[in-house]
Amino acid sequence: MNSLIRPIEVMHLLRHGASPLPNVIVLGMPHLSLAGLSETWLLKECGHRHWFQLAAAAGLARPDFRDEVGEPIYAAFLGVSVRDATLDTVREHDELVIASQLVRTSRTQFTSIHRLSIRARPLAEVVMTSTFVKRAQKGRNHSIARVEVPSLAPLEPEPRATSFATEAAALRSNRWCIHLGFERSKAAVVDRLVIDPCPGLDFNGADFLYFASFQAFVDRAEWAFFRPAAPFPTTRRRDIVYRGNIDPGERVVVSLLQVRREEREFGHWYRLERAQDNFAIADIFTLRRLRAS
Repeated sequence: MNSLIRPIEVMHLLRHGASPLPNVIVLGMPHLSLAGLSETWLLKECGHRHWFQLAAAAGLARPDFRDEVGEPIYAAFLGVSVRDATLDTVREHDELVIASQLVRTSRTQFTSIHRLSIRARPLAEVVMTSTFVKRAQKGRNHSIARVEVPSLAPLEPEPRATSFATEAAALRSNRWCIHLGFERSKAAVVDRLVIDPCPGLDFNGADFLYFASFQAFVDRAEWAFFRPAAPFPTTRRRDIVYRGNIDPGERVVVSLLQVRREEREFGHWYRLERAQDNFAIADIFTLRRLRAS
């Protein structure tokens, strides 16, 4: 096994919620947005940590996974949840602490939990479930096939991780009735926005539409449809389930299926589809907190 980390050290790290990456980040302009901590940056950072934790679980110094013929294998997210978030409370130069834990939730799936805090005050929890995939056809993002990586060490169960993996599976397969107050039977297209993803901005180094770009597309649609006044809404909860990907050059249709308004909260359910064949690639459920002026 190509490794600079002994397996016993890996298990010690993961059992104690540690990460192979530094767990303290001093916040600056790359991490912040007009509404506080950038949610897009946060998803990218937690996804990066999830990837390195998978490597640590396999005893690898870096996440370079390959199949038996040397072709690259990637971790594809099935579901991501941002919970109990107060991202608008952070400021420049705050020290963000991220405590991460990875667990195996099935034969092929892994879930990480990232708990964020500033000065010992909880800021949010990010839960991410992934599986390993490779392209069945080289250069084609429509031809993604799941693969098993048997060298990964078995990890201890964690109830919250298992619960989210089960919930995400039900959402992906449409085995649900109500989620975060949204009713599947009442889905109807309220409005649509067509987005032409930019290869230099929205795709990652593996040539996939980056998982954090899905959330960014919904934020663009929210701005286009509702144009909320300042101070801008901030995410309290967001659940994303992923079903597919696109090739560079393809467009994405962002459809608003339901919207809810309350005195201090604004919620919406969006579906993302490939424009060329109407294949659903994601559903995104969001609860946003409306802040007082």
